[in-house]
Amino acid sequence: MSRSFHFSDAWLPAGWARDVRVDVADGVIVKVAAGGERAGSERIAGLAVPGMPNLHSHAFQRGMAGLTERRGPANDSFWTWRELMYRFLERITPDDMLAVTAFAYMDMLEAGYTSVAEFHYLHHDIDGRPYGDVAEMASRVAEAADETGIGLTLLPSFYAFGGFGAAAPKGGQRRFINTPDGFAKLVEQARAAITPLPAARIGIAPHSLRAVTPATLRAVVDAAPDGPIHIHAAEQTREVEDCLAWSGRRPVAWLLDEMNMSPRWCVVHATHLTASETERLARSGAVAGLCPITEASLGDGIFDGERYFIAGGRFGIGTDSNIEVDAAAELRQLEYSQRLRDRMRNVLALSEGDSVGQGLFASALAGGRQALGRPIGAIAPGHRADIVVLDEAHPDIRPDQPQHWLDAWIFVTGRRLVKDVMVGGAFVVSDGRHRRHAAIAARYRQALTRITA
Repeated sequence: MSRSFHFSDAWLPAGWARDVRVDVADGVIVKVAAGGERAGSERIAGLAVPGMPNLHSHAFQRGMAGLTERRGPANDSFWTWRELMYRFLERITPDDMLAVTAFAYMDMLEAGYTSVAEFHYLHHDIDGRPYGDVAEMASRVAEAADETGIGLTLLPSFYAFGGFGAAAPKGGQRRFINTPDGFAKLVEQARAAITPLPAARIGIAPHSLRAVTPATLRAVVDAAPDGPIHIHAAEQTREVEDCLAWSGRRPVAWLLDEMNMSPRWCVVHATHLTASETERLARSGAVAGLCPITEASLGDGIFDGERYFIAGGRFGIGTDSNIEVDAAAELRQLEYSQRLRDRMRNVLALSEGDSVGQGLFASALAGGRQALGRPIGAIAPGHRADIVVLDEAHPDIRPDQPQHWLDAWIFVTGRRLVKDVMVGGAFVVSDGRHRRHAAIAARYRQALTRITA
């Protein structure tokens, strides 16, 4: 199916352009013409920008939002939060997985994301036994993507151990655990589950160095000759200390030394790096998967953005725990964390006169495109027609100052500026609301009522 759209203003790879015609065939942009005529095209009011890729999501955690904000008996941390997460998982059924994931994906679309990399590790039944279809839960993720319309890169996660040195898994981890052979079967079934989805991709996600051994990590990577590879690393100082005790090296240093990291890889969080690790990661061509809102929520720490950017490092943003879903807010939190640490302003604009918002937005699009392994993140021929339309009538949008439009979105209005969202040439959000909002929200509420009863 072919359609043509005419935008009064659109953010193209070279910057803002007026009167932009975009021709789409089978969900892919085939032609872009600035200063073009409207004839035969659909007029779309608003500022068109590429949809943001979300490179790291645990969709089921959307159901936990607001449930972990009470002080515990000891110093709360990521590790105490993790125990609460394990208890939340004890009641989630496949139907619940569909309901929560669909709501999370709808929330993403309404907030300016048009595609997601789902780091999926909730595989088995509540007692830890595999379902008859080992990809039962992955199939529910695919069903949620299909229902909402979001673009999907599915990353089944390999999780085999409870800690460094092949420690035995804990009871709360029983729904995650696989052998390399069992994981290979899961990946193939997950691949079949996403086949009907437009331009969907499959990759793998070794959970973390603490959840694998060198032998099992190499086994699952060797069994996946193509597609993205994502892994959590250096999120917490305790993780770094435990890795040093186990191997004598820090997590990212170990990965760089042992795994021949390449642009296929996405290192999620990468919060606690030395200067050498930061520069080596930048040179590897891998993507740093940053989730600033979740990293702040969990007290993880602050990524060394300035050093990494100066070294030419690639990055993208993710919603991780999905406690606040807002593409602009993730970029804002990234910049603000640098300002708080360094007591400076405009830290991640590396040259005088540069716009922080434009630089962050462009870099996150490119890094997200690489991490998801999909032709997304640009209004340009050959890319998926994933476009977010911002409200040009909002009081914070000054019509004669396009140089400030992205800064206004990222640092002022956030998701309130998102008006319409197109995925693959079809609108799934109109006037800020998803086409199936009421039904998806009602099913989500019913699932949470049962899970948290």
